[in-house]
Amino acid sequence: MRGVNHSADSSRGVEHGAFRVFTVLKDCYEAIGKRLRAVYVEKEVMGRLKCVIFDMDGTLTQTNRLIFDSFNYIALKYEGKKYSESEITAMFGPPEEGALINIVGRERIRQAMKEYLEFYSANHNLARLYPGIKEVVIDLKKRGVHVALFTGKGIDTTSITMDKFGLTPYFDYVVTGSDVTNHKPSAEGIRKIINHFGLQPDEVLMVGDAVSDVKAAHEAGVRIAAVLWDSYSKEKVLQMKTDYMFHDVREFSEWLRGQFD
Repeated sequence: MRGVNHSADSSRGVEHGAFRVFTVLKDCYEAIGKRLRAVYVEKEVMGRLKCVIFDMDGTLTQTNRLIFDSFNYIALKYEGKKYSESEITAMFGPPEEGALINIVGRERIRQAMKEYLEFYSANHNLARLYPGIKEVVIDLKKRGVHVALFTGKGIDTTSITMDKFGLTPYFDYVVTGSDVTNHKPSAEGIRKIINHFGLQPDEVLMVGDAVSDVKAAHEAGVRIAAVLWDSYSKEKVLQMKTDYMFHDVREFSEWLRGQFD
């Protein structure tokens, strides 16, 4: 009866264990290398970034309460009724005139808009800037990046909000719902900005919270950063194809700085 060669079995076990360790380390190094290459490529792409386009409501500013109350101030005065937040949200797209004209009629829209703007301005304390977002805009300006705004708001409410929050000096170009024929989700506003600065689509990043922002970015061929810190259509945006997605301003700010530093 032959004896068991424990030495040979032990040697094979050591070799097998070493091979497994080698395989695991190889997979880890490959994964790290792949990630580093992805980071390098992303930084190379972001290195070409020359313009960031921001949406306003839900992206820079928390204005839903102000918009709802302003709208219902007019609806109550002219129709004797109030609309729900979902009903008002469904009217978003064209500037305020487009929504209000269905309530007050064409013959009264000028007076109604005057009263709407007075209420909007007088009660602007209902709105606020998202903490940290102004610093993001200022940092981009310091880095020499063009900062633009593309919003569906009318030119008057846009100007009121930008002035009251001290945003006006930091934006190089502003496109409002009053400046385009085709409103979001059309990419007309994004194309106006691209043409204004003489840029290529891959040099531009759109930042917005709504389905219409994502669709407009796709149509224009620019990258889209979906920001969901106060999106009224968050669940729908989550189901869409986006290049980047952020859930709070700090996360977005840190990521953006990381692309340049």
